[in-house]
Amino acid sequence: MSSILYYAHDPMCSWCWAFSPVWQETHAALAESIPIQYVLGGLAPDTNQPMPFELQRKIQGIWKTIKKQVPGTTFNFDFWTQCQPRRSTYPACRAVIAATKQEASCGETMILLIQQAYYLQARNPSDDSTLMELAMELGLDQQRFMADLNSAATQEELFRQIQFTRRIGAQGFPSLILHQAGRYHPLRFSYQDASTTLIQIKELSDAQQAGG
Repeated sequence: MSSILYYAHDPMCSWCWAFSPVWQETHAALAESIPIQYVLGGLAPDTNQPMPFELQRKIQGIWKTIKKQVPGTTFNFDFWTQCQPRRSTYPACRAVIAATKQEASCGETMILLIQQAYYLQARNPSDDSTLMELAMELGLDQQRFMADLNSAATQEELFRQIQFTRRIGAQGFPSLILHQAGRYHPLRFSYQDASTTLIQIKELSDAQQAGG
């Protein structure tokens, strides 16, 4: 029975941004051996309300913590003065789904573009206007992206993925979960070393082969 590695994430999750370099290394190491599937966790639902200042300060504090704990992670704090923050990540999640609908590989690229816009360029991925700009940068069909971004089908797919991440045991984001022989195995990971995850996958694969 084939294995699948699920990467549960949210494109506006700051810890996912910190994990991105190691995740790309992990992805590259496994690309030819284990299918990898991205699943969206949906951190925060839609809202037009400005983010409360207390929450703004809390998230800025998380960014500062990440910079200390994961050296090399960069954040542009101008976001907090140049944008109107909202605690809403569902639009960015829907953008990933809308991009994937046009071409599977575009979903991964859209994730990176959203992260770069948010964390490096002080642009707000909670705004549809920002997401439309990113779709243009990606070279997507603009009319199709606009139609898909807030369609009922896209929202339904987002809810399906959110429910799936919970069902397979995702504990926060990012989460790595290996499906093998009918079981879901949450994997440990390091923000600085891909081998933490790669060794576990090899051990689980070896045990499966020995038992099979």
